[in-house]
Amino acid sequence: MADDIDLAQDRIDAEMQARLRVLPTFDIASLIECQECGEEIPSKRRAIGGVKRCFDCQNNFEGRR
Repeated sequence: MADDIDLAQDRIDAEMQARLRVLPTFDIASLIECQECGEEIPSKRRAIGGVKRCFDCQNNFEGRR
């Protein structure tokens, strides 16, 4: 018989799975060079998928500086 903690964990797991299903997927290939400055985009950043700008240009684009 499941206790309250097990039931709560099952509910948390189900909620997490539901939220993960609606996250956007980036299945578009990333650019090798930044579309703003032309610098090479690091491979770890390109692995995300759909990346068009280097880290600095993306920050500037989002107005973080």
